[in-house]
Amino acid sequence: MPVHPALPDTLPLFPIRGCILLPGEALPLNVFEPRYLNMVDDAMSGNGFIGMIQPRETGPRDLPDLERVGTAGRIAKHSETEDGRYLIVLVGVSRFTLTAQPRMKTPYRVGRADYAGFEHDIDGPQADEAGVDRAGFLALLKRFFDHAGIEADWASMDGAPLSAITGKVAMAAPFDAAAKQALLQASRPCVRRELLATLMRRVLEQAGLAPPDDPSNRLH
Repeated sequence: MPVHPALPDTLPLFPIRGCILLPGEALPLNVFEPRYLNMVDDAMSGNGFIGMIQPRETGPRDLPDLERVGTAGRIAKHSETEDGRYLIVLVGVSRFTLTAQPRMKTPYRVGRADYAGFEHDIDGPQADEAGVDRAGFLALLKRFFDHAGIEADWASMDGAPLSAITGKVAMAAPFDAAAKQALLQASRPCVRRELLATLMRRVLEQAGLAPPDDPSNRLH
């Protein structure tokens, strides 16, 4: 049974390598392939859900294997361009485990979704845990953004929960597909934040920008 009555047991799947959607976050998408235009049409005429999931490097080129965990997202915005593309915004609702891919008469893939284990995804951003070094994490994040050439509205981050900041950075940061999948599958926001910090430090250390005794390495 779904963890929430609105969550469908069967989802159209949108496989994009290097792209993840986290619960509570928004993902803008530019849809132009005919099969995925069809998928959006079907979703819009149905329950509005699409399953974002990463393809693996294994399997046939035109039908690669898929990761085990993806995210069910609901279409929150939809518009059509003059050249026939769809510009949509998906809002993540809950992660799911892909249990099967039934054969359907659709040009896109469809998956059966099991939401067990992800019951807390629909709770929304969590407050910062007591004892977390928020200043240290944000200092590390600023150094990483400066190195990666990423601009940020630091003023808007002042009152935002670290879980929300972590989610946005996990989706946007230029990590490889395996790192993205690990961030998606992190069991709790605090685990995701620790993993994100480790990934950012690794990038900075490889660039010679994060000394081992950097204070921002101590987040607890």
